[in-house]
Amino acid sequence: MLAQKINDLIRQNMKTYTMILALALIWLFFGYMTDWIFFSPRNMSNLFRQMTIVSFLSIGMVLIIVTGNIDLSVGSVVGLVSAVTAYLQAILLPPLLESMLPGADILVRGLVSTGITIVIGLLVGILIGVWQGWIVAYLGVPAFIVTLGGMLIFRGGVLGVTQGKTIVPVEDSFRLIAQGYLPNTAGWALGVGTALVIFFMIFHNRRQRKEYGFDQAPMYVDFLRATFFSCLVIYFVKVMNDYRGIPNPVLLMAVVALIFTYITNNTKLGRHAYALGGNKEATRLSGINIRRNVFTIFVLMGALCGVSGIVLTGYVAAGTTGGGVNYELEAIAACVIGGTSLMGGEGKIFGAIVGSLIMASLLNGMSVMNMPIFWQFIIRGLVLILAVYVDVLSKKKKV
Repeated sequence: MLAQKINDLIRQNMKTYTMILALALIWLFFGYMTDWIFFSPRNMSNLFRQMTIVSFLSIGMVLIIVTGNIDLSVGSVVGLVSAVTAYLQAILLPPLLESMLPGADILVRGLVSTGITIVIGLLVGILIGVWQGWIVAYLGVPAFIVTLGGMLIFRGGVLGVTQGKTIVPVEDSFRLIAQGYLPNTAGWALGVGTALVIFFMIFHNRRQRKEYGFDQAPMYVDFLRATFFSCLVIYFVKVMNDYRGIPNPVLLMAVVALIFTYITNNTKLGRHAYALGGNKEATRLSGINIRRNVFTIFVLMGALCGVSGIVLTGYVAAGTTGGGVNYELEAIAACVIGGTSLMGGEGKIFGAIVGSLIMASLLNGMSVMNMPIFWQFIIRGLVLILAVYVDVLSKKKKV
């Protein structure tokens, strides 16, 4: 009986365990091939920072794909937001704030500029999401066509804002969004607090399952699971603190991931999204407002593009003509590798995060190995094809 429960638990979470195993094998391979330089605190810090920009997009892309849609414009939207925020920081706001706040300290003007830039960057992303979501949801134009056109439109917008040049500089306070670090003491406090929350949540879920009469794993399995993830968190904090601390964008990514995990698991929007992807006609007949749900999801995607564009500007400390290029492919690949089905109705935020980490690990590891750039593109493409094949194969087995 006990063995059967453990076997059922493994089967239910097979995709998660497979992703974690694949990530571990990739890390061990690159560690061995780079004389373990890959595992140095500095490289691990860079790796997690690099994955954040695409992670924001993959989090939103999960909901898009779950509903049976696609968004090919996210990379161009990120590039446009990055260009707009850099333009505000370097060209528009400095003289404007100097005239409006003549006696203010330069640090104060920098903070005001950063605050205004963040708000406008988010608004740009949200407005684009509203526009595309309205066309898809209420005008009935396929998302593939709308976002393909958007990809071209917003890429043109990037070139228009930048005029084909790199826009610099940006405020120090703005760069801290992507280049700053959490102090070591705060990092340890956060790590211990997160470990306690993991134990609380796992055993709270256990009590709820018992209350409603659901089957559950043995106590020691849940305890080992809580211990394993808690140890991972503590070790992560240690590695980050061995360099400079937890990078600010990683912390921001964790907060966004938790928010969207709650949305997908505990709100009507999330449940309706999965229902829509599973069976659109049945969802419509059950009285769910499909148009409103699709529209809302595209707006959320636009907001995440705004966050990603802001982080990108802070990361490169400039607005560039190539900002966001191919990010849509990276985000879709991360979702698919993380278990999101392109057929809709299936996908998790955690899987998208792990998928983003796998894609970033491949890119980072191959760069540390000084692998030629053409091989990097080939290998990442093959990994995406393999992930889609595994998804198709798993669907066939269920039929």
